[in-house]
Amino acid sequence: MTKTPLKNIAASVRQRLLDKSRSDMRPFQELAQYYAMERFLYRLSLSKHSKRFILKGALMLRIWKAPRIRPTMDIDMLGRTSNKVSDVVSNVIEILSIDVDPDGLFFLHEEITAEHITDDAEYQGIRIRFPAKLDTMTLNMQLDIGFGDIIHPNPEESELTSILDFAAPRLLCYSRESAIAEKFEAMLKLRGLNSRMKDFYDIWLLSRQFGFDGKTLSEAIRLTLEQRGTELTDEIVAFSKEFIVAKRSQWNAFRKKLGQDHVPAEFEHIAMTLKGFIDPIASALASRKPPPSRWSAPGPWV
Repeated sequence: MTKTPLKNIAASVRQRLLDKSRSDMRPFQELAQYYAMERFLYRLSLSKHSKRFILKGALMLRIWKAPRIRPTMDIDMLGRTSNKVSDVVSNVIEILSIDVDPDGLFFLHEEITAEHITDDAEYQGIRIRFPAKLDTMTLNMQLDIGFGDIIHPNPEESELTSILDFAAPRLLCYSRESAIAEKFEAMLKLRGLNSRMKDFYDIWLLSRQFGFDGKTLSEAIRLTLEQRGTELTDEIVAFSKEFIVAKRSQWNAFRKKLGQDHVPAEFEHIAMTLKGFIDPIASALASRKPPPSRWSAPGPWV
């Protein structure tokens, strides 16, 4: 039997993604970008580096099978390897060079670039960029890799569902508790300068969809704050009236771009939901008292 030419595979994949974008009523570019990220992660899962990079960020919402997915254009990971730029670049090139069954994608590792992420001076990460080709399309790939954070409970291997019928990647993944802990830590650290509406959305979504053990979430937050050297303050600015009023326009812009009508339009509703979820844990930590026992979505704590 004659094998399908590689160019035809790429064209076929592109057409299938276009058909899916129409049937799912999602932007074609968003699906194509997701497909490219998925296929990169599949290559990672087959490589010797599969245990050295732990998936985090918006793609975890898909692994956790959240009913609504926040679109993302990049891959966030925690590196458990050297944080030297040349070493990370070498690792990524090895991942891109993994031989896989044809999936229509070609990653151009010879055009890879790398830079330090300087958004957080104390916890610098590395940003890797490289192009990918799908038929005549060029997709811009971005990996944001952080180092040094503690994951609690320990990362577990999970499968990222393939949007077509290709083999799915199985990878080490962040816990929901540590994902929440890091977003809460950013709220404490950035205070009134916080413009990360996606963090508010993610915690709101997770608190509505999943149950949590109070001790486990409390320990994840404690470890993250301790590791990052962030103090737990008596007043959490992100839940204050002044902050809520100041961030309404940013929330409205984020929600409009998100395109999910079920998400509350009022930022106050989001902030107060987060307060009801986070405050009992934070108060227990601050007073060194036992945390609440159990959160059954959508709450409250019991």
